[in-house]
Amino acid sequence: MLFGTFAAVFLAAVLVYSVGMRTNVIGVSMEPSLYNGQEILINRFIYKLTAPKKDDVVVFLPGGNQNTHYYVKRIIAVPGQKVQIIDGMLYVDGIPEENDLYDKMEDSGIAENEIFLGNDEYFVLGDNRNSSEDSRSGNIGPISREMIYGKAWFHMGGGDDGMGLVK
Repeated sequence: MLFGTFAAVFLAAVLVYSVGMRTNVIGVSMEPSLYNGQEILINRFIYKLTAPKKDDVVVFLPGGNQNTHYYVKRIIAVPGQKVQIIDGMLYVDGIPEENDLYDKMEDSGIAENEIFLGNDEYFVLGDNRNSSEDSRSGNIGPISREMIYGKAWFHMGGGDDGMGLVK
């Protein structure tokens, strides 16, 4: 029994450090899904096999800048889609987002005008949209796949739900 436990812990550690990474959420932009200071595990391997998808929570360096902290945001549009924010409401391919979880956005930023995502571009927003620096910001804009470091897949304690998978 003791050997089995040791082997499982060792295997988990090897997997996390070979295909994963740990980082902390900085700021309140992903609340209530993730909280400021909360530690998350990142799967760096998944996007070598598949493309990022809508609703994935991704970790990226804006502009590929190695001198900044990792940003954690949710993909809301993928390559080939059109995004626009009209009167605080998100439209993807002309269809309004039907989700009561998100507040009406006070600032449309660059998405005030329709944005067409290129072959390798993703549009990301924080879940706490009125407290988020994301693809609406001119200094970030749509992010390229090469800027995405990985997918946030597990969070440590924080909020009401303790540890668990990132949803």
